[in-house]
Amino acid sequence: MQAFNKEQAATYDERFAKLAPQRDGLHLLIRILLGDLPERSRVLCVGAGTGAELLALAREFPGFEFTAVEPAEAMLEVCEKRAQAEGIADRCVFHHGYLSTLPEGEPYDAATSLLVSQFLKVRAERVEFFQQIAARLRPEAFLINADLSGDMASEEFAEMREVWQKMLLYTGTPLENALGCFEAWKTHVGVLPPDEVAAIIIEGGFAKPTLFYQSLFIHGWYARPLA
Repeated sequence: MQAFNKEQAATYDERFAKLAPQRDGLHLLIRILLGDLPERSRVLCVGAGTGAELLALAREFPGFEFTAVEPAEAMLEVCEKRAQAEGIADRCVFHHGYLSTLPEGEPYDAATSLLVSQFLKVRAERVEFFQQIAARLRPEAFLINADLSGDMASEEFAEMREVWQKMLLYTGTPLENALGCFEAWKTHVGVLPPDEVAAIIIEGGFAKPTLFYQSLFIHGWYARPLA
């Protein structure tokens, strides 16, 4: 998993502010997908980061309660401060750690995992990650998962990587970092074709996931636990 110090966590949202429309498009569809959940639903945010999806859902659904799980303490601190500023902290539990260290409790009505499982490069660990989420959910619950995905050996990937690099430059990312992005992915990120990510989700205890969102390499799926 990627590590963040206090300085990186404090500036994380500002660094990617220009890409807010990309993030907001995903959040819009998540809100629509979860719109039929009971008014008092419980949502598990795995790898909550600075709380972007948690805050977006909390604004839309005032009866929802959230558990934010985040191993990077500095990121979780930002998440909690943002929740306090928005007046929703009383609807949240903030857990510094992993799913394996989250105390047992009532099952959740939904779980979000946005750009998290991609950092688990060992397939068995990635499958186990989804198994741990499935174990926390009600049978009719939703998993919303998004990851970087693509066939890195394909011509389509080569075409899209140029657009991705231009996007990074648009955010103010230094040229050297933008050009070296994909070499870093080979080391730190498990970028797999969409069908392989879907297969891992299924092996993790979910019915066949539906691909509902794509913005360049960011793909989003929703799925329900297997009965």
